[in-house]
Amino acid sequence: MNLMRTAMLLAFMTALFMAVGFLIGGKGGMMIALIIAAGMNFFSYWNSDRMVLRMYRAQEVDERSAPEYYGIVRDLAKNAGLPMPKVYVIDNPQPNAFATGRNPENAAVAASTGLLNALTYDEVAGVMAHELAHVQNRDTLTMTLTATLAGAISMLGNFAFFFGGNRENNNPLGFIGVLVAMIVAPLAAAIVQMAISRTREYSADRRGAEICGNPLSLASALAKISNFAHQVPNEEAERNPATAHMFIINPLSGERMDNLFSTHPATENRIAALQQMAQEMSAVSTPPVRADNPVRKSRSVPPTGWGRGGSEPPKGPWS
Repeated sequence: MNLMRTAMLLAFMTALFMAVGFLIGGKGGMMIALIIAAGMNFFSYWNSDRMVLRMYRAQEVDERSAPEYYGIVRDLAKNAGLPMPKVYVIDNPQPNAFATGRNPENAAVAASTGLLNALTYDEVAGVMAHELAHVQNRDTLTMTLTATLAGAISMLGNFAFFFGGNRENNNPLGFIGVLVAMIVAPLAAAIVQMAISRTREYSADRRGAEICGNPLSLASALAKISNFAHQVPNEEAERNPATAHMFIINPLSGERMDNLFSTHPATENRIAALQQMAQEMSAVSTPPVRADNPVRKSRSVPPTGWGRGGSEPPKGPWS
């Protein structure tokens, strides 16, 4: 259902882009818009991951420079049956994370220093499993194309403002067409982009919980990140709001409502869904407790060298 809904929304976005081109310049404008969209999507397909990582000054780490963090991602990728992505750290105090890349073979995950220092081992595992779920579902490509089309529609709206009043243009609807291209179309594109983002977040939460094996760890991480995100500003995200949909929790201030204008579902709704999932998993997998079958504690992901002798893994620094 989510896949079909996403495909329909993307189709609507493409049709809207072509319609704006038609409103500005008739059939010729529609063809020009189609060519521009193809060019922008081609560029984004090959370069969006490098652009966003450079935008946030992300630093790549490996098993030697960040063994705990890298080990979590490595084990989760193995659990999910994914190739090992590149692993990055963002020097930012706001706890958050995102994934990028055009496919699982060319993917990258990034976590902020704020997240790695504020969350426990299992919570970090839950967050990174969520990001790997985005990679596995190819949401990174979907969201890149959506953001590109939304930006292009806004760009065409600006063109309509400057050239729509020219009597010699091919605008078939005159002043009404200009108003639609300037105001209605960019607004509709933004709403569709946000709707796709919210749809993919619920799917990634569920798949991420399956990958790490503990929905409650992800639920706990979401609660902590949401609380910090509205107290600790993310200056890079504030300067580049078009990237907000990439993060596990909206990094911008003032976005708490699960409505048309939110890039993410309400955190409370996501946590409730994960708690329900945990109950379902417990009902299916938990055997009766007997004297010869004691309850055993388990880790969310395979161990990475911690916990020998019964000790808990350390929490930060991770980089």
